[in-house]
Amino acid sequence: REVIQNSKEVLRLLQEKNPAFKPVLAIIQASDDNLMQEVNQNLAEEAGLNITHICLPPESGEDEIIDEILKINEDTRVHGLALQISENSFSNKVLNALKPEKDVDGVTDVNLGKLVRGDAHECFISPVARAVIELLEKSGKLGSGSPGVPFSGPIAENDVSLLAAALRIQNMVSSGRRWLREQQYTRWRLHCLKLQPLSPVPSDIEISRAQTPKAVDVLAKEIGLLADEIEIYGKSKAKVCLSLLERLKDQADGKYVLVAGITPTPLGEGKSTVTIGLVQALTAHLNINSFACLRQPSQGPTFGVKGGAAGGGYAQVIPMEEFNLHLTGDIHAITAANNLLAAAIDARIFHENTQTDKSLYNRLVPSVNGVREFSHIQLARLKKLGINKTDPSALTEEEMSRFARLNIDPPTITWQRVLDTNDRFLRKITIGQASTEKGYSRQVRGLFSTGVALFLVALVYSGAQFDIAVASEIMAVLALTDSLKDMKERLGRMVVASDRNGQPITAEDLGVTGALTVLMKDAIKPNLMQTLEGTPVFVHAGPFANIAHGNSSVLADKIALKLVGKEGFVVTEAGFGADIGMEKFFNIKCRASGLVPNVVVLVATVRALKMHGGGPSVTAGVPLKKEYTEENIQLVADGCCNLQKQIQIAQLFGVPVVVALNVFKTDTRAEIDLVCELAKRAGAFDAVPCYHWSMGGKGSVDLAWAVREAASKRSRFQFLYDVQLPIVEKIRTIAQAVYGARDIELSPEAQSKIDLYTQQGFGNLPICMAKTHLSLSHQPDKKGVPRDFILPISDVRASIGAGFIYPLVGTVSNTLQKSFRLMS
Repeated sequence: REVIQNSKEVLRLLQEKNPAFKPVLAIIQASDDNLMQEVNQNLAEEAGLNITHICLPPESGEDEIIDEILKINEDTRVHGLALQISENSFSNKVLNALKPEKDVDGVTDVNLGKLVRGDAHECFISPVARAVIELLEKSGKLGSGSPGVPFSGPIAENDVSLLAAALRIQNMVSSGRRWLREQQYTRWRLHCLKLQPLSPVPSDIEISRAQTPKAVDVLAKEIGLLADEIEIYGKSKAKVCLSLLERLKDQADGKYVLVAGITPTPLGEGKSTVTIGLVQALTAHLNINSFACLRQPSQGPTFGVKGGAAGGGYAQVIPMEEFNLHLTGDIHAITAANNLLAAAIDARIFHENTQTDKSLYNRLVPSVNGVREFSHIQLARLKKLGINKTDPSALTEEEMSRFARLNIDPPTITWQRVLDTNDRFLRKITIGQASTEKGYSRQVRGLFSTGVALFLVALVYSGAQFDIAVASEIMAVLALTDSLKDMKERLGRMVVASDRNGQPITAEDLGVTGALTVLMKDAIKPNLMQTLEGTPVFVHAGPFANIAHGNSSVLADKIALKLVGKEGFVVTEAGFGADIGMEKFFNIKCRASGLVPNVVVLVATVRALKMHGGGPSVTAGVPLKKEYTEENIQLVADGCCNLQKQIQIAQLFGVPVVVALNVFKTDTRAEIDLVCELAKRAGAFDAVPCYHWSMGGKGSVDLAWAVREAASKRSRFQFLYDVQLPIVEKIRTIAQAVYGARDIELSPEAQSKIDLYTQQGFGNLPICMAKTHLSLSHQPDKKGVPRDFILPISDVRASIGAGFIYPLVGTVSNTLQKSFRLMS
């Protein structure tokens, strides 16, 4: 009784700090002895434990028992395992099949060996052996003089069995305590991969292939993932299950770091490379838990001018080919779901055009085995229509017509088919030409380009209806969701068209929400990979940063923050410059996630600053002019106005800024020192030159120290605007406070859309501006810090499932002209 009361008290104290914790003891029984099972059950209930009883036939063989043991070993809900089997079944093979950490009877060789070695505090001691010794001590029968005669006289077998059962419960509580301790923050015992940087630096693919990555299951174990929390894809990548969030829900989050950048050149300034270099420095060189969270690249840009997105030099995610191509098929799942919805739209229009109300109703609500009933999603539609009936036969003809007909207005369809390839011959197509479609054809125009940013803005302006896959709203939904349930709700809210009365038509109205969710059930799980130095990376979601928010997934960030623990760091990246990707990270992603960032790392290059200082234009594929390869202090000084502006933008949100100067081999010491000095004067917490591209994590150790120090300061994070403000005021706030515009100018079409979305109840969504990334203004050729300009809003669109309104910035002619020039 005393043992059980002590165990109960210890468990109570554990549960005060961890209210949801309740240890589970599994007992595998393969015998006819039911008395001990009843004793175990009663004592467990008294102590506050749960028991799982697996009852096998008494004649069960060794292999059958081991199969059950192995299942329990991998069940994270079970903290202890005891065997109640016949003496004949107690073989070494059976006993050592138990995980030592769940062996509450202390019968495995590992636990026995630790006991013999004197490490009793690290193992479980046999409850039966302890019971015998304690009973002998209490009865005074345990001798202390003659080693050969340790005790005299019998002790009651029932007393031994009862006390052993109580001590087993005590071991169970100890097992639960150890398990809780393991869930708390600890520094990973990570085996980091060694780098041997070469000079000159080889190509990215040569560096990637020269390094042999760790097996992904080994990496997973090193960072605290359990065996049943990963789904392995090949040798080097795995999906991580969302159940981990429930297991670690009481774990404190780590520090949250965003990598953004100044207004870039068309070549990019290396945000991904800085992100990888920083986590390599934190974990491989400073022994601090850290995780990088990156977007998955689209196959379109990967095979186009831009190329892949795995980082570069000695700061990469490996294997590069796995990262850039297919990964685990998430983009293919998005493509399938998107096109299923597109097919459902056209099929619904066709059937409504060719069938009577009664025929259509009978197809939607068929009689199955003489029974007709509404599905759950159909009941939801009836409720939306204000029809409070559940019997399909009770609807009037007028109600049947309203239920069966969506009356989609074809010109209002905004849902495009998608393909993750740049395919110029899909720019203009006609669908529905087969004779089976009875003449109901529809012309669809699309545009594919290798220039990611300009391609998308041109696409929405041209009225095109064939997109690249990552432009699908489903990608934005994936990036912003926080659970399978939330994803299903978001998918259902996606607006695909309007009916002939101007009311929104959603995926839920089409009845395909469940099908879309099933197609996306695996894509929702983040993908685990590693850097060149063997540190962990999540690669998940890849929305573009113009018509979407340009950030990796909320789920990847949340899981990573739990895994690194309170002293660790999660480093994620926002697309394009801070005026676009960072602003959307704060105002859209952080609203959706509820997470608070600690530090912004602002990436700059001498090359980009020279461009902003008045240097010649920079074009992909064209050699740089001498102004960029020779020292030019004046150009750098003049261009730092853009860096200063981006620092000020970050400060609007109350987050400290560390400037990371991504150093190229042509940069001089004078140029580097000037940039760092001017950045600090502009209000940066620190400014650090980085050499990760040529040195790996070692080249970003100074950046890691700066980020760590900045993260120790209190974050005063705040949103830029209240979502309850009118849509126009939210757009104006971004234009003036972030871009530096004097004011905005709405086209009649944009004003009309704003009025429509407000009337439809979407006015309280955050804003996702679709504008060029090559300037703070709407004009790509305006470098530095443009002033006193009017920002034109030509149109406004809505991604209701993702949860934002996206205004289109600029003019049709300028955007299209730039796009076609880039393609040619």
